[in-house]
Amino acid sequence: MKEDKHAINEKIRARKVRLVGQGEPRIMDTRDAMKEAQEKEMDLVEISPNAEPPVVKIMDYKKYVYEQKKREKAMKANASKVVIKEIRFGPNTDDHDYEFKKNHAEKFLKEGAKLKAYVFFKGRSIIYKDQGEILLLRLAQDLEELGKVEQMPKMEGKRMNMFIAPKKK
Repeated sequence: MKEDKHAINEKIRARKVRLVGQGEPRIMDTRDAMKEAQEKEMDLVEISPNAEPPVVKIMDYKKYVYEQKKREKAMKANASKVVIKEIRFGPNTDDHDYEFKKNHAEKFLKEGAKLKAYVFFKGRSIIYKDQGEILLLRLAQDLEELGKVEQMPKMEGKRMNMFIAPKKK
């Protein structure tokens, strides 16, 4: 069994503790707080060990841990995972290749993935920057029903990047 995140029952080392959760917070001897927890058939859990004196609460610890895990699992399920798909062009990509890659881009956006389209310039092809930009803007225009441009074409080193996010349905 793995170690608990909180000190519970006999693992609480402080002599005096601040008991919260039952009416007014009160400072009391740790043994008295333990007796109170045992009478209620619950656990004494150290919530804030660095406080002076440490803060404790009487609760059903197993139930508390179970609720925490359940809450974390629910939050994880609701968190959306952002998938980024990339499509690479050359500055002189011909029409057939462009159409082929555009169809892939449409599929990615329909699946809900973000699209990173870029033109890669090798060697001297850097002189065709304007053609690369025209190509990316044409792609953005062709995909405007499915997605919206998050970042216009921008040069970064030897490549010109553009990001397109899917439109919400």
